[in-house]
Amino acid sequence: MNNPFDLTGRVAIVTGANTGIGQGLAVALAAAGADVALVGRSPADETAEQVRALGRRAALVRADLSTIAPVQDVVDQTLGELGGLDILVNNAGIIRRADAVDFSEEDWDAVVDTNLKSVFFLCQAAGRHLIAQGRGKIINIASMLSFQGGIRVPSYTASKSGVAGLTKLLANEWAARGINVNAIAPGYIATNNTAALQADENRNRQIMERIPAGRWGDPSDLGGAAVFLASSASDYVQGHVLAVDGGWLAR
Repeated sequence: MNNPFDLTGRVAIVTGANTGIGQGLAVALAAAGADVALVGRSPADETAEQVRALGRRAALVRADLSTIAPVQDVVDQTLGELGGLDILVNNAGIIRRADAVDFSEEDWDAVVDTNLKSVFFLCQAAGRHLIAQGRGKIINIASMLSFQGGIRVPSYTASKSGVAGLTKLLANEWAARGINVNAIAPGYIATNNTAALQADENRNRQIMERIPAGRWGDPSDLGGAAVFLASSASDYVQGHVLAVDGGWLAR
């Protein structure tokens, strides 16, 4: 029986691939056999080295996804350098923290533009190609705040709630056309985005007390979920938001 998790011959785009979750996802997909276009504001050289060490091809794609201007170029460059596109992982995102009563329009727009608007339009650009070839996988990176409200991150909560809804909408529209659209909702993962929480002794303690697994997650903890959703093993999974959270939501 063929391995349903094998990604050999597939080409993936991973945005925000320089560090943290994006790097972990890109390396996991490469380990399963995929070639990977690594998208970021600066070259993801370290991630590319790890992908190539696994015997896979890596393309470095420079793109600032704070606007939608580069989204078609991301797709076109991937097709040009790697010869195809089968998987899109929308991971790039930013966060701004402030009390809701003080939150600025500038911080609202910056987060929503990057985390939601660019995600949709990259799905659209990739989706046109995937629909034309009759198959493909899209994985959006949601959040615990796709389910919960959180505190002091109003635009992030709004954007990640939007990502969950957008994932379901695209699944409804594209499932019958051979495209699987799902999302991963990471729990508390130790990355540069969560450095402030890890450094805050009180908040870090509160977080750790609620995680049944008893630890912060590592970006590599998300790799299995990404490979599953990118592979034929998930061909009948549509519009699902898969929490990888050490049990946070079950508490």
